[in-house]
Amino acid sequence: MNPGWRSLLFAPADDQVRLAKVASRGADAVILDLEDAVPPARKAAALAGLPETAAGLAAQGCAVVVRINAGWRAVMAELPVVVQPDVAAIMVPKVESAERLAVLAEMIVELAEEASMSAPPGIIALLESPAGIAEADRIAAVRGVAGLALGTEDFSLALGVPPTREALELPCRLIALAAARHGLMALGLPVSIATVEDGKVWAEGVRSARATGMTGALCIHPRQIEPVNTGFAPSSAEIETARRVLDAWESANGAGVIMLDGKMIDRPVILAAERLIARAVKGKRERSLCP
Repeated sequence: MNPGWRSLLFAPADDQVRLAKVASRGADAVILDLEDAVPPARKAAALAGLPETAAGLAAQGCAVVVRINAGWRAVMAELPVVVQPDVAAIMVPKVESAERLAVLAEMIVELAEEASMSAPPGIIALLESPAGIAEADRIAAVRGVAGLALGTEDFSLALGVPPTREALELPCRLIALAAARHGLMALGLPVSIATVEDGKVWAEGVRSARATGMTGALCIHPRQIEPVNTGFAPSSAEIETARRVLDAWESANGAGVIMLDGKMIDRPVILAAERLIARAVKGKRERSLCP
């Protein structure tokens, strides 16, 4: 399962003011956060209200993701509530072990079967430490994983440096490689997720991330959504170029290599053009977007 989400917007699972507006923000998916955004004293209430909140967002056309807490006791308490038809994916924080994630994935499958769901929610593994990045490929191979995401602030904290481009470019590249190998979403930018006011820095982070193979990003503010949606979607110029490439190839009547605008066009270029057109079509017709 790879839903191809570009923008995923965090919202505290207990913040009714923000939750009332989140469906109109334009994100491809909404992350109901039970972890960092909810104080310990309010976690039980947030969990209790989650089914109703998820159902309300799903009814508005939102793809709902829930970030659970990391400890096993929290997992045992939260998964029976979170695994339900209105939840498309579960974000697991602080993932460092493929074996541990595989156990959690089996629990999700069992709970989905008990609830007679047609399919279990997917898993987004949030990698927030050097240990998690080092295990990225093995984590990506766990059954049920739909995407890998970079936790910029916690990763930088674990590394002992600020969340700068220099610190975050390498983990983005490693996540992109692991995700591409297994056909998953690769979510994250080489920019602090707290970058809200500086739109140029955020937009440059999107451009850089896409260039290295990332497919989307996590957002904490509505201002971050539009640059992510636009930056990770094929541009009109890219679509036009891809169509010209495919038209030229079709007109070549089976030639192995052709020239177009002074550039060599061979089979890998054709496959890339076909993939880009398919992404554009999916973005218009198939991706589940919030209104």
